[in-house]
Amino acid sequence: MPPFKDEHVLIIVPGSQTTLARLGLPESFTPTGLRIPTRMFPAATKGEWEPFKVREKKAEGLTIENGLDIESGQHGQDAKMGDADTSNLGGESKSADQEEPLYEEDLASEEGAVFPLREGRVVNWSCFFALLTHVYNTLSPPFHTPILVIAQPAWTEQDHETLTQFFFEKFKTPAFCLMDSALATCYAYGVPTATVVDVGFEKCDVTAVSDFLVNDIGRGIALAGCGGEGMTQRLLGLLQNKGFTRDMCEQLKRSSICEILPPNMSLPVEVDAANHAVNPAAVASTGATGSEPGQGTNIVAQGGVPRGPGINTYVGAEDQDRDLKDNEDNEGVLDVASIVASGKTSEFLAKKEREKAERAAAKKAAADAAAAPKPVRLPNSQRAKATLHYDERRLLDDSDSNEMRSAETNGVIENSDPTRQKTPELVRKDIEVGTERFRAADNGLMEQIADSVHWSILSVPEVGKRSELWDSLIILGNGSKVRGFKDALLATLITKYLISPSSATIFTSELPSNFSTPAATGANTPLREQSTNHHGGGVNPLLLAATTASNPTLAPPGAQQHLQSQLQLQQYQQQQQTQHSSHGQSPTSIKLTKLPEYFSEWKDPVGPEEAAFLGAQVAAKVLFVVDQGLSKGFMSRTEWNELGPQGIHEFCL
Repeated sequence: MPPFKDEHVLIIVPGSQTTLARLGLPESFTPTGLRIPTRMFPAATKGEWEPFKVREKKAEGLTIENGLDIESGQHGQDAKMGDADTSNLGGESKSADQEEPLYEEDLASEEGAVFPLREGRVVNWSCFFALLTHVYNTLSPPFHTPILVIAQPAWTEQDHETLTQFFFEKFKTPAFCLMDSALATCYAYGVPTATVVDVGFEKCDVTAVSDFLVNDIGRGIALAGCGGEGMTQRLLGLLQNKGFTRDMCEQLKRSSICEILPPNMSLPVEVDAANHAVNPAAVASTGATGSEPGQGTNIVAQGGVPRGPGINTYVGAEDQDRDLKDNEDNEGVLDVASIVASGKTSEFLAKKEREKAERAAAKKAAADAAAAPKPVRLPNSQRAKATLHYDERRLLDDSDSNEMRSAETNGVIENSDPTRQKTPELVRKDIEVGTERFRAADNGLMEQIADSVHWSILSVPEVGKRSELWDSLIILGNGSKVRGFKDALLATLITKYLISPSSATIFTSELPSNFSTPAATGANTPLREQSTNHHGGGVNPLLLAATTASNPTLAPPGAQQHLQSQLQLQQYQQQQQTQHSSHGQSPTSIKLTKLPEYFSEWKDPVGPEEAAFLGAQVAAKVLFVVDQGLSKGFMSRTEWNELGPQGIHEFCL
C-alpha cells in the first residue's frame, strides 16, 4: 500500500447538532472551518434527502407576451428574436403561472428537518448516510483518501459494522478507522489516563480512560437530560409564565448573564433602589446626591446655580455653595470703624471664629466625600436583575423594507400573498431577567453527572489508577460552555466525594488514650495454616532454605518445591501489607486538566469544548502518516476483503 499524505486524510466528527469535517492535516492543528448542521430534509422523491430546505418560488404579476414583459415594457432576459414562439403571434398572452415553477434553497430554515442523531444514537440510518455523503461530496477528496470517523459512546458494535460497510462500499476508501470520542480527547490533551465528561446537546457521556484504554464497565453513556437542552428546558419552565419562548431561553443560556452558581451559594437578593449608589457623573454635573428626602442639602436643590462648565454655572469640586465661596473671598476684610462704634467687639470676634470653624468643617467633610471610594460594579453573581439583549427573528416579505415601513406609518397594511417568499430579519430587544438565570442546573443535573463520574472511576479495576483519574478530570462539549458550569461541577464533586488528606488517621484518633497504636510488625496478621502431612511442615521456610542452600542434599524429598511456593506466598503477603490503595474509594484531590498551551488556536472563541476534533487530527497523523498501519490502527482495503464488516472490532480504537 502506498503511504498516505497529510493533504489526503479525511476526518469526520458527527454530533447531534453539528458535524465537523476537514480534508487534509494542516501543519499546525487548528479548528475546522467546515461545520455542517447534522440534519437533512426529505426530497421530492421518496427515500432521497436534501441538505437544505427547498421552497417553490413563483413569479408574481409577470405576464410575458412574445418575450415582452407587459408591466415593464422591456424584453425578458431569455427572449431572443430567433426564439419567438409562433403560437403567440395572434396576440395571445402567456402567463407566468403556466411556466415551470422555480425552486430555491432556504439556508436558514429548519422547517421539516430530520435529525439522524438523538442523544448520540443513530435513529435514522438513511438520513445519516445522506449526511455523510453530503459531507464527502462537499470536501470532494481524491480517490486515495483514508477516513477517520469519531464514534459516539452510544454506538453499538452493530453500528460500527454498518458504518464500516457503508464507507468501504460507498466511497471505496483504502483505509478506515473508528475512534472513540473519549480516547480522541485524551490524544488532544496529551494524557494517557483521564476522566472525560462530554456534555452535549441532549446527553452527557462520562468515560474513564486508563493508559489509552477505554473502560466500558461502569461507563456513563448518554445521561438523558444532562446536556445543554436540559438546561434550556429548565429555564423555559421557570420563565414561560413571563412570556419567554424556547428561542429566548436558548439565547439567555448562551449569554453572559446566565451563570451556574456553585453549590451552597445563595441567590442574590434585590436591594432597595434608595440604597443604590448614585451616578457619579450626575453628582459631578449637578452637585446633587439624589432627589430623596435628605439628599437636597446643596445649592442645586435649593434653586442655586449648578456646577460645571458653561453659562450660569461655576466650577468647584471643594465648594459646597456660592455663599461659602463669597465668604472665603471676603475673609480678612473687616469694617473696623463700625465694629468699634458698636461696642460689641468681643461678640463680633467670637462670631467670626465660629463661622471660620464651620467653614473648615465643611471643607473637611467635602474633602472626605471626594476621597471616598467610588461604588464598585457588582459582579453578575451578586446582581438580582440583569438585561438580556434578545435577537428576535422575524420573517419579512421580499418587498422593499422602506415601502413596508411607509405603509405601516400611513396605517395601510396590504394583505400579503401567503406564497410570497419571506426572508428573516433580526430585531434586537432588551428584556430584564431576575434570579431565574442562575437556576439552569438546579434540577439535579450537577448531582447526576457527579454520581456518574464517581461510579465510572470506582469501576476501574486498577485501584492505583483511581487517584490519577480524579486528578485528570476533563470537561468538554458545547453544553459546558454555560458560564460557571465547569466550576460548579468541580465544586459539586469536591463537596460530595472529596476527603481530607489527613483522613487516614481518623481511626487511630478515635482509640482510647490508654491504647497504643499497633506497630507494623506483622505480628497480628493472620497467616495461612500450614499442612502437617509433609516433612518439615513446622519449620520456618526461610531457615530451612538458608540451611539447605549450601548443601541441597540435606533437604527432604519434595521440600525444594514447597519452599519456593512458601517464599512466593510470603513475598506476596509483604507486598499486600506495604501497598497503599491511595484512597481508591474516595479521592483526596480532584483537579481539572488544561489543554496544552501550544495549541493557541484552540482558545476562545472555540475553546477546548471541541477537543475531540483536535485529538482526531493528532490520531490521524499518528495512524495514517507516521505508523502506516504497523500497529493495526486502521482497517485497510485488503483486510476488509478478508474479514468483512466484523473485522472492524480488531482495529477500532
